[in-house]
Amino acid sequence: MNVLVIGSGGREHALVWSLSRSPNITKLLCAPGNPGIAQLAECVPLKIFDNEALETFAESRAVDLTIVGPEAPLAGGIVDLFQQRGLTIFGPAQASAELEWSKAFAKQFMATHGIPTAGYHVFSAVEIEAARSYVGKCGFPLVLKADGLAAGKGVVICPNREDALQILEEMLGGKAFGKAGARVVIEEFLEGVEASVFVVTDGFRHVTLASAQDHKRVLDGDNGKNTGGMGAYAPTPFVTETILSQVETEIVIPVIRGMAQEGRVYRGCLYVGLMLTASGPKVVEFNCRFGDPETQVVLPLYGGDLLQLLLESAQGRISEKMIVASKMASRGAAVCVVLASGGYPDAYKTGIPIYGLEALAGRTNVVAFHSGTAVGDSGLVTNGGRVLGITAIDPTGNFQGALAAAYGAVDCIRFEGMHFRRDIGARAIMSVENAGR
Repeated sequence: MNVLVIGSGGREHALVWSLSRSPNITKLLCAPGNPGIAQLAECVPLKIFDNEALETFAESRAVDLTIVGPEAPLAGGIVDLFQQRGLTIFGPAQASAELEWSKAFAKQFMATHGIPTAGYHVFSAVEIEAARSYVGKCGFPLVLKADGLAAGKGVVICPNREDALQILEEMLGGKAFGKAGARVVIEEFLEGVEASVFVVTDGFRHVTLASAQDHKRVLDGDNGKNTGGMGAYAPTPFVTETILSQVETEIVIPVIRGMAQEGRVYRGCLYVGLMLTASGPKVVEFNCRFGDPETQVVLPLYGGDLLQLLLESAQGRISEKMIVASKMASRGAAVCVVLASGGYPDAYKTGIPIYGLEALAGRTNVVAFHSGTAVGDSGLVTNGGRVLGITAIDPTGNFQGALAAAYGAVDCIRFEGMHFRRDIGARAIMSVENAGR
């Protein structure tokens, strides 16, 4: 098969890396890709927002399956266009992807279908006085979310009323997140442990992949600003078999069924961001594609044929054989540490030389997924806020081994201003240690 992956980050590198292991790949393409992806696939200089150009390219190169990495093309209706032209594409249609591109829609959908989530209220810019009044009656901390897409940074946890009112003004006034903040979801703060669950669905049946835990805050100890993700590990000990069963019964199946009932049959990857509270798992957010950086730890643990799974999803026919096989396919443990540019998640410089990646060449259990890199005059240079995702895999499931391998690899790499979290997976270690006492 000829396969096209759309995107240029660490998630897309992980997708390409996983797909390249399929025995059924003839030609692997990526638009636009990055220097890491270029080692595995042919990269083509097309913009992810140019649906027409991407469709024309897929048709001209006889692409059998297109896989959409980032959220923006999904929100822009790329799946609808490809399907109208008779091309097979993995991902939800624009109406289905509203679960991600509108936080307000997602909250209303969950309320309609009885899916557990935090209490909330939605306000637009013309309702700013009512929003101020509502904040005045809330307890703290309080969560404010931009309704639209904000590159994973549209969520602010406000510790007090003063901060909440300031963020509210910035969001609804257009200073923070632009059009994405034209509506704001104000919701209660949930106490608990965060976790992520990915499912691949054909609109009716689904396959559940390994659970994971992301690290959103920029600093150790979950301090500092929210980012796109500073690291992840899988599986997480917090998502037990009992909790996973509860998530599927109370969240995943009702979402898939509810979308079908509303005429929005959902095909693709559904990312369920969870808070594991004292009263059970609740939805923090939905993503309508593979998450980043969780993909960099979840896919390396999937031992099945990812190409076949995504193809069956896109064709609306996940087989019983695939469901049974996938239940046995995720094995081992994986850890990803994100190396970020100095200043990230605020302003940062690019074009800074990266050194040391060659030292990882012989390490079969380590992969350096490129998130924000480019080739400059001096070789590989930084080209984004999150630069590399260093992932280590232990096929035996030795989490401590994967953790040590990941940080051992990190020690080999350097670039000016590089920073990273040194506590990826610390909660998992503490949980296992406490369970053993």
